[in-house]
Amino acid sequence: MAKLSVNINKIATLRNSRGGNNPDLVKVALDCERFGAEGITVHPRPDERHIRYQDVFDLKAVIATEFNIEGNCREQKFIDLVLANKPAQVTLVPDAQGQLTSNHGWDTLKHRDYLREMVALFKKEGIRVSIFVDPVEEMITAAADTGTDRIELYTEAYATEYAQDKAKAVAPYVEAAKRAQELGLGINAGHDLDLHNLSYFAAQVPALLEVSIGHALISDALYLGLENTVQMYLRQLKN
Repeated sequence: MAKLSVNINKIATLRNSRGGNNPDLVKVALDCERFGAEGITVHPRPDERHIRYQDVFDLKAVIATEFNIEGNCREQKFIDLVLANKPAQVTLVPDAQGQLTSNHGWDTLKHRDYLREMVALFKKEGIRVSIFVDPVEEMITAAADTGTDRIELYTEAYATEYAQDKAKAVAPYVEAAKRAQELGLGINAGHDLDLHNLSYFAAQVPALLEVSIGHALISDALYLGLENTVQMYLRQLKN
C-alpha cells in the first residue's frame, strides 16, 4: 500500500493570513501523524507565502514519520535549508520565481547534468531524492541517469481527464511507472489527487510507493474533519 504524505502548505497559508500562530502548523502536522498519515510534506517558496523557512526547522524537530521537503533546487536558500535539516526525502520541483503552484515536471534531458549534480549533493548527506516529472518515457529514462532514487509523477493531467475517461487518463502513468520499475526507480505521485480519483490511480499504477496530497485533503477536512479526512484518504489507498 502506498504511503500517504500530507502536504500542510494550506495550513500555513491560513495561519499567515492573520498572523500569529492559529492554526498551529506544528500541532496540525503532529495530529496528521496521529490520525494515520505516514509522512508530512512541505513546499517552502522564496516569498514564504505559506511555509516559512523557520517552519521547516520546527517541523524537523518533532516529525516522527517521513519528512519530505519539496522545492526548487535552483534556489541556494532552498539547498541550504534542506542540507541543514536532512529530511527523509527531498523532492526537486522546477518552479519558476513567484509560481502559484507546481505545473510541470523537469525536462530531465535538458537539465540532466545539473540534476545529476544536485542529486549527488543531497544523496551524499543521506537524503533520499525524488525528481518531479511528467509521465513521459524519455523524461523518466533521463531521470534515471541523474542517479535519483525516485520520481514523483505529476498527476494534474490525470485528475483533469479522470471524469471523462479514467482508463485513458491513467494509461500514461501506468506506462511511466512500468518504465520507472525497469530502471530501478521508486515511484511517488502528487498534484490534484483527491477522494474521487485516488483509489483508481493507486490500483492501476504499479509499485506506487507514496502520494503527497495537500490542497484537496485540507479542503475536504473543512467539511469532514481532519482526522476523518486523513483516514478516508488512507482507505482510498488501501482499497
